[in-house]
Amino acid sequence: MNIFSGLFITGTDTGVGKTIVTAALAAALRAEGIHAGIWKPVQSGAQLGSGATDAERLLRYTGIPERPETVALFSFAAPLAPLIAARQANISVTLKDLVSAGKTAARGYETLIVEGAGGAAVPLTEDCLTADLILELGLPALIVARSGMGTVNHTALTAFFLQQRKIPVIGVIMNDGTGDGLDQDPSVATNVELIEHISGHRVLGRFPVLQGEIHPQVLVDTVRKSIDLEPVRRALAM
Repeated sequence: MNIFSGLFITGTDTGVGKTIVTAALAAALRAEGIHAGIWKPVQSGAQLGSGATDAERLLRYTGIPERPETVALFSFAAPLAPLIAARQANISVTLKDLVSAGKTAARGYETLIVEGAGGAAVPLTEDCLTADLILELGLPALIVARSGMGTVNHTALTAFFLQQRKIPVIGVIMNDGTGDGLDQDPSVATNVELIEHISGHRVLGRFPVLQGEIHPQVLVDTVRKSIDLEPVRRALAM
């Protein structure tokens, strides 16, 4: 049973675009009248308050009036896996702590769009991988993957790992990122077909390169043009 209504956004790797996709989905749902919040269970790689953390970018992109420390209670400056970053900061985080933070982040919201750290096998605590947290929360997962070369293997392995943990996967979103080299990458034309065939999961769309300032309406318009939101709506209604 779900601890709260929501969807967990995980990736095939770090830097694949989970933050922009999480923000875009939240913004699009809010534009439809769904009171969606955002949550980053653990983040590392920048100091909270610098404006460079994922939590701060999520708030900036969606326009949600929350405090960064509510969105990401556990933040570590070291650019390391959350478990190691927490060790270096002499802070002990448990799965129970993460679930409690999620319940706090969900208060007052109809649903919560959750962004993981890195991929599904990233260690968050001494005895908890990202997949363990997803399972504990009882949420379905959506995989964010790069559009270019190498993504078929990474996406299939992520999907199989989640399935092994009996976590429902509602689909995959490809992300163009900065777009560097994609126009010279012949794999882009066939990656979607291969991912769907091998993993058994639908690709819900391809998130394009965004130019200029990113704000909620830009994300809403992008989702409407590029992403099939119906599987997300169905997942949140379960």
